[in-house]
Amino acid sequence: MFASVLLLMLLAGMAFFGLKAHSEALAYEKATTELVAKQGAEEQAKLQLEKLAKSILGPLYEDTRQQALIQIEERQSHAKSEAEKFTRYFMYLLGALLLSYFFITLRIFTIFASLSTLLTLLFGLLTPILMVTIHKEVEYLGDVVLSFESKGVIGSIAKLFENGDTIIALVILLFSVLIPLLKVTALLFVSLFAHNEVAHKIIKFFKLIGKWSMVDVFVVATFLVYLTIDKGDISRAEVEVGLYFFLAYVIVSMLVSLSADKMLQRMKA
Repeated sequence: MFASVLLLMLLAGMAFFGLKAHSEALAYEKATTELVAKQGAEEQAKLQLEKLAKSILGPLYEDTRQQALIQIEERQSHAKSEAEKFTRYFMYLLGALLLSYFFITLRIFTIFASLSTLLTLLFGLLTPILMVTIHKEVEYLGDVVLSFESKGVIGSIAKLFENGDTIIALVILLFSVLIPLLKVTALLFVSLFAHNEVAHKIIKFFKLIGKWSMVDVFVVATFLVYLTIDKGDISRAEVEVGLYFFLAYVIVSMLVSLSADKMLQRMKA
């Protein structure tokens, strides 16, 4: 009973830190979007004119644009730091929950590990995973941003559908959303209804497709490459915390699959 309460507290903590990481990741995305909006050709031209005015007028000229940029950069830096911090806290609690394997029954562990896998997957799907900026060095204006994208898996699938990349969108939807959700739901079913004959069939099914267990990672990796393809200008890509959640899901789901299989084998013996 005490172990179950402790594990529930770990799950609640994971949900809290996951939501905080997601919120801060969105704040970082918003601040970056504001910053990028001020780095277009028109904005850069205004900035150069303001620099010229300041060089002529000196302290008499108040550089409000530069001050605004500094404030946005501070918000951006703070949000990024907080998102990474809360993601670390989430992973610490996830690690603590996985370590409970050595102290509790296999069935209780499988139940709570399945729930933690579901949480990790949801944050991996909803939180931004990659930020891509296309920019170009323009004479007299400096570094001008031409386009900017920051998306999570779900947002990117929607974007691909909008752009007409239906095949790519469907492949990512299948292997990175539908199959992982089905797998987590099935593992939770197995852990809750271990004596049901269907549970044994589910585990056999996952054994059959075990060799495809890394396909979701491959698909996301391909997706990241697709987003960062050089379009003739300079691409700058930055991995965001959502990718860490998704990769954590892949690892934990494998461990839970092994745990569920071991649990069913013990019940047969």
